[in-house]
Amino acid sequence: MNTYKDYLKEIEDRKVLGLHPKPIDGAELLSDIITQIIDVNNEFRAESLNFFIYNVLPGTTSAAGVKAKFLKEIILGEAVVKEITPAFAFEQLSHMKGGPSIEVLLDLALGNDVAIATEAAKVLKTQVFLYEADMALLENAFKAGNTIAKELLESYAKAEFFTKLPEVDEEIEIVTFVAGVGDISTDLLSPGADAHSRSDRELHGQCMFEHNKDMQNQLLALKEQHPDKRVMLIAEKGTMGVGSSRMSGVNNVALWTGVPFSKYVPFINFAPVIAGTNGIAPIFLTTVGVTGGIGIDLKNWEKQKDADGNTVVDADGEPVLKQTYSVETGTVLTINTKTKKLYNGDKELKDISAALTPPKMEFIKAGGSYAVVFGKKLQTLACKILEVEIPQVYATSKEVSIDGQGLTAVEKIFNKNAVGTTPGKTLHAGSNVRVEVNIVGSQDTTGLMTSQELEMMAATIISPIVDAGYQSGCHTASVWDDKSKANIPRLMTFMNDFGLITARDPKGKYHAMTDVIHKVLNDLAVDDWDIIIGGDSHTRMSKGVAFGADSGTVALALATGEATMPIPESVKVTFKGEMKSFMDFRDVVHATQEQMLNQFGGDNVFQGRIIEVHLGTLTADQAFTFTDWTAEMKAKASICISEEDTLIESLEIAKGRIQIMIDKGMDNEKQMLKGLVEKANARIEELKSGAKPALKPDADANYFAEVVVDLDEIAEPMIADPDVNNEDVSKRYTHDNIRPLSYYGGTKKVDLGFIGSCMIHKGDMQILAQMLKNIEAQHGKVEFNAPLVVAPPTYNIVDELKAEGDWDILVKYSGFEFDDNAPKGLARTKYENMLYLERPGCNLCMGNQEKAEPGDTVMATSTRLFQGRVVKDSGEKKGESLLSSTPVVVLSTILGRTPTMAEYEAAVDGIVLTSFKPSKKKLVLA
Repeated sequence: MNTYKDYLKEIEDRKVLGLHPKPIDGAELLSDIITQIIDVNNEFRAESLNFFIYNVLPGTTSAAGVKAKFLKEIILGEAVVKEITPAFAFEQLSHMKGGPSIEVLLDLALGNDVAIATEAAKVLKTQVFLYEADMALLENAFKAGNTIAKELLESYAKAEFFTKLPEVDEEIEIVTFVAGVGDISTDLLSPGADAHSRSDRELHGQCMFEHNKDMQNQLLALKEQHPDKRVMLIAEKGTMGVGSSRMSGVNNVALWTGVPFSKYVPFINFAPVIAGTNGIAPIFLTTVGVTGGIGIDLKNWEKQKDADGNTVVDADGEPVLKQTYSVETGTVLTINTKTKKLYNGDKELKDISAALTPPKMEFIKAGGSYAVVFGKKLQTLACKILEVEIPQVYATSKEVSIDGQGLTAVEKIFNKNAVGTTPGKTLHAGSNVRVEVNIVGSQDTTGLMTSQELEMMAATIISPIVDAGYQSGCHTASVWDDKSKANIPRLMTFMNDFGLITARDPKGKYHAMTDVIHKVLNDLAVDDWDIIIGGDSHTRMSKGVAFGADSGTVALALATGEATMPIPESVKVTFKGEMKSFMDFRDVVHATQEQMLNQFGGDNVFQGRIIEVHLGTLTADQAFTFTDWTAEMKAKASICISEEDTLIESLEIAKGRIQIMIDKGMDNEKQMLKGLVEKANARIEELKSGAKPALKPDADANYFAEVVVDLDEIAEPMIADPDVNNEDVSKRYTHDNIRPLSYYGGTKKVDLGFIGSCMIHKGDMQILAQMLKNIEAQHGKVEFNAPLVVAPPTYNIVDELKAEGDWDILVKYSGFEFDDNAPKGLARTKYENMLYLERPGCNLCMGNQEKAEPGDTVMATSTRLFQGRVVKDSGEKKGESLLSSTPVVVLSTILGRTPTMAEYEAAVDGIVLTSFKPSKKKLVLA
């Protein structure tokens, strides 16, 4: 946006879509607006004044800098606007959340005009987004005898910016709105296909409920009927927010049901109330906390037990559920924040203490977790300058320590990286602590939101604590359309300036790398004791422990190098038996989920916990297939326990790939990538010398549960099926429905195959190549009876396949090969029966660019089977995405249907799928 007239044109274009003017973030436009405000005869003055006051984004946007400067001129009397008094100018500054506004307020507070300095100090006492440089100014002024500086520091030391906030209402009246039955994916709240609009909050809000206008209107009608109540969005008989953190999903819920954060900043709401029969998915719940919301585990349906305490099942073997209380749409309930109970009138329904813990109550009071995190930091800095003890204002960190009990792997990592805990105290699961973060990843469809969050918290550079930050380009890799061209270069420039390694070089010096972010982060994590935070639910590394997070938590980790979270309980997974030669490791992954559910009567003991998987002998690439899928198991995160030699091999592979990035010219001025290579070398030396063995739990560690996977029981490929036609809608689109290949009898029609996403590695591409050669040898040619889309996860894999000859084989059988010199400008909507070699990246898995044809049955190596993600429904048929191993996908597209076991075994004969044997070594410390 360059001129005011351009802005007016955009406003007219947005009116057609039923939208208000887009919030202003550019300096040039706001400068034009200010010029028109000063000119009292300007025809656009009245609306310009309105834009200036009510439609400028705060923080460190260039527009915020212009606005803060002009408000300062008004306060000093250097500019006169009759509608904006100095007092109103101060009020405006108080809503600008750091950055230029803090710079102006400090300048005024430390100035010579006592009256102005006093007013500026009043505003500053309410602010929390101050950084070290800001505090340095106050410290210097304080030491020089400035009374205002002393007053501010004393206020910060007491955390008055928090203590003087209004207390949380004792009673919060809510009215229920059932958004769906069964697990609700974040795609319902913020569809992947609308990823391009996430940073435009009002526009993105139109996609709520996957653009279902009837549901949107029902929600609006409910709000109109209950204007004095908050709407609680519910997943009936399911879990809310499965699939991803999706800050945009919580933003949409807040936009439709929440509370405006500031009357001067449009379309930013907070305090949503969200619930599910089985609670909220772990990383989505974190996102709710970012916005000061409430996430409730309703447990309003319970499994029935017989006299012996066993779960009662129906004819299909499914648990029989009984409703304990109703939450049907329109039910009026009360949340009591004192008793921490949920009520219907005077009747107590549920203890909801877990939703209203002391830290969560602080988030609610402060309007979100950012204000609490920065408030604690500001209080600490002020007390250090004043040389006083830190007053106990915030809830103390919860420290759970059990004498004589060993540590799980995640407990060991948290103890190593914990900040501000009691010295010498060993922490166990249940503790809630701050931890330093080693690696932070931002992906490209949430990255613009992350950049906005960084601007709003006035951050300008990556924390020196972080070993490396990476901004991906994978979610927008397959189609370089006008939306991508508008958004992605801007994102890459911001993140590059902030200090991250970026997939695309804003200066154009190195080739764009659209590699799948999880694969890149899996290589950047070069220490098994690392903590990794990434803006995607599949941030699940096979080295260290990784947590998927919302764009705001990613921004916080980038800005502070820290995250605050509870230490989760762990579930230990070990293996016995022997893999059959015709089984793929993907089958082991699915079988783990199936066997776990069978062992625990259908209860998912993985949900919300750490899966500590004792793979031992699999290198990071192959092990990632397991850890990656743990997002679909609804786990909080996962940890892979490796043998020393295997870990060394994985680190050597990672070093080589990081070096390739360096050779391409991707390292930055701080030489982040070089630092990772040095860190990997140091870790390898520790492993070789025995100075610090590979991460292992203690033999006497305590687990919530232990799962033993019997490899002998895995006799055929296992497929995750969305079961789209199940009469019980709550059973549809879950990842818990694992079926053997024989279930389909070799007759189920397959319309499209997809080999790609973060679930595959180089070995999968080699399997594909070998299967094509085998089929040609057996039948004289290769004919596809369904299209096969292939998207390698990384360019490294493509380069290695080219060097080894397998890429030529794939090209031989393909009808399309990606061309980086002429990337696609339009998403594919129709597919022929042939092989498509697509650009490295997420492709169909993301659902925001490429899609299958509506109503298709897709067989994919992907991770997502939610409704509408990979394939939408047609008028005649539900689209379905079945998830399976690479060989099953290949054969299904050759045949145009699911294969029989005989056909499958013949097709993989002689191909080494996965060499995995349970470790013979002791993977615990005595």
